[in-house]
Amino acid sequence: MVEGRVCLSKEVRNGLESLKRKRLHRIKSETVCGPSGVTNMMSRSGGDALRASASCGVRLQGNAESFSRSNVASCEKDVFSKRKVGKFYTSDLEWTEKIPECPVYCPTKEEFEDPLIYLQKIAPEASKYGICKIISPLSATVPAGAVLMKEKAGFKFTTRVQPLRLAEWDTDDRVTFFMSGRNYTFRDFEKTANKVFSRRYYSAGCLPARYMEKEFWHEIACGKMESVEYACDVEGTAFSSSPSDLLGTSKWNLKKLSRLPKSTLRLLETAIPGVTDPMLYIGMLFSIFAWHVEDHYLYSINYHHCGASKTWYGVPGDSALRFEKVVKEHVYTNDVLSVDGEDGAFDVLLGKTTLFPPNILLEHDVPVYKAVQNPGEFVITFPRAYHAGFSHGFNCGEAVNFAIGDWFPLGAVACLRYAHLNRVPLLPHEELLCKEAMLLNSSLELEDLDYSPADLASHHSIKASFVKLIRFLHRARWSIMKSRACTSVSPNYHRTVVCTLCKRDCYIAFVNCGCYSHPVCLRHDIKSLDFPCGSHHCLFLRDDVREMEAAAKKFEQDNGVSKAVERQAENGDDMYSYPLSNKFQNDVEDGYFPYCEINVDLKPEIATMTSATGQTVEYGHHSLSHNTGNFRPELTDALSSFAASTLCSFVEQVGSSAKNQVQGLANLGNTNDKRFCEEVSENTYESSVLCLSREDRPG
Repeated sequence: MVEGRVCLSKEVRNGLESLKRKRLHRIKSETVCGPSGVTNMMSRSGGDALRASASCGVRLQGNAESFSRSNVASCEKDVFSKRKVGKFYTSDLEWTEKIPECPVYCPTKEEFEDPLIYLQKIAPEASKYGICKIISPLSATVPAGAVLMKEKAGFKFTTRVQPLRLAEWDTDDRVTFFMSGRNYTFRDFEKTANKVFSRRYYSAGCLPARYMEKEFWHEIACGKMESVEYACDVEGTAFSSSPSDLLGTSKWNLKKLSRLPKSTLRLLETAIPGVTDPMLYIGMLFSIFAWHVEDHYLYSINYHHCGASKTWYGVPGDSALRFEKVVKEHVYTNDVLSVDGEDGAFDVLLGKTTLFPPNILLEHDVPVYKAVQNPGEFVITFPRAYHAGFSHGFNCGEAVNFAIGDWFPLGAVACLRYAHLNRVPLLPHEELLCKEAMLLNSSLELEDLDYSPADLASHHSIKASFVKLIRFLHRARWSIMKSRACTSVSPNYHRTVVCTLCKRDCYIAFVNCGCYSHPVCLRHDIKSLDFPCGSHHCLFLRDDVREMEAAAKKFEQDNGVSKAVERQAENGDDMYSYPLSNKFQNDVEDGYFPYCEINVDLKPEIATMTSATGQTVEYGHHSLSHNTGNFRPELTDALSSFAASTLCSFVEQVGSSAKNQVQGLANLGNTNDKRFCEEVSENTYESSVLCLSREDRPG
């Protein structure tokens, strides 16, 4: 076995030494960041660790004072120095031969026409493996190097320095990826990477994948290389814009994928790099992408443009909890987990810097599969599928997320877990679900539509998820009205708002305080909330909520959907009701039943509000558009205010006294409402997303 020592460029070595000195200085000055600045950030490819390293140089869990003085002296050395980690048995690498290959698909040009239709077709089988490989029948006629050096003149990127070692994963020994500080052109980085490879193997030629796999795990356990560089999350694309490039002009151009008709992400009005827009990943020998799952449990698609192969490992989505259990019990020590229960490992894994050999998974009966990706091949990761891997040498890949209808149930699971961890979600899940469901409802009214089995399965996922959401929100609204927890009701003319308590996204309804600065979702005990501005609570409700409830009732006529909802009730599924899962246990006894009438007595005057430009805008009912996905209210000349002198009346089973007792006044158009328009917009989902740094965005 040939071994060598990585030779980074002089600039990188100097930058790395400078970064080490700065980190050591900060530690000595006791300015190490605690967990509060790290644990509540969404991340992309190690964003948590990266942000911490950028500000403090090292990422620690727990009180900074617990990082003893004796550790300071050895910190610089320990970041990159290898040590024997007993929990990871790497002496015998025969286990690499025992990991089965994932499925490989070779579509015809006809099958390759639409990526989402093809992926819907293979998903029932391929998703059982977590990952799959697709060999494109089309070839790019313009190489990625030509695109990045000529079509995108001036293209440069910064790499991250990755310690090439295994960690104990306790408080004092965690892996962090540092910024190198050097900007590369595509060609410059290729030269640097090829030097590293040729000095180790005396040639820049590619080597067999099985050999490279053993080389990687030997090197990371006990080799001499201290670190490698990896340019990940680089905004841009290497697909050519030339009309003669067959792959670039096809729908498999990752720049186009999120806007295809079957893509749920087409409904997003704000682009998210890495999610709706692709990012580049430019690696060298043994560059690592650590174990992670895509944010919101989205699908991902990765295209290999050029260079050496990549080895991928994938775990099926239905084994994700077993994967996390193994990581919690056999990789992390308890002091590294900031959260108890099954979300503890999930929380740390979101940092995307955890790497360990997959033989641990095999030993504990967690299925794992691998793929060797070559230029011209796509790798698909399925929802909730953990994956990791490494590069065999210099290469360039490109990746983006996507979602189709069958993603919604798992997307709901992801939102629940983010709420457990009080993390701001990246996607407005509730908004996407409502828009997709209402578009589906409109399409079902058309006759002679011939849906494929894959389409029908996708429709079932959308319908069932939508019905569960609408049922919960209807019951929550009924409970709020009955308890008189809100003193007024106003139209929700905003899109998605983030709950200030649990960070859930709210699209249909939310409650706000008198100063309009504390939006809260309907999953909390509104009556018990103690706002600093007083006890006035206003329910903001979309004016098309009745249409949504009518669509949900229609969906329930589908026998499969109604059975799915019944199973949810029987299993006590709290997917949409957390954190008050038992809030409505007595509602049936109090007269509630699904979709019962909750009337709001409307004032006849027009609801007006002054816009930021000083113009008066009247908010009315909107119509759905299949083309734009834009669900903003249209301007109309007639709208009755939701502000009511008699707030609501219940069905007869509730009793007529409730109608007379529940009173509330709200005057839209006054100073407070104008201030609300300005202030609540700062809490909207779009603002939350835009304030995240690039490193905080998932993928």
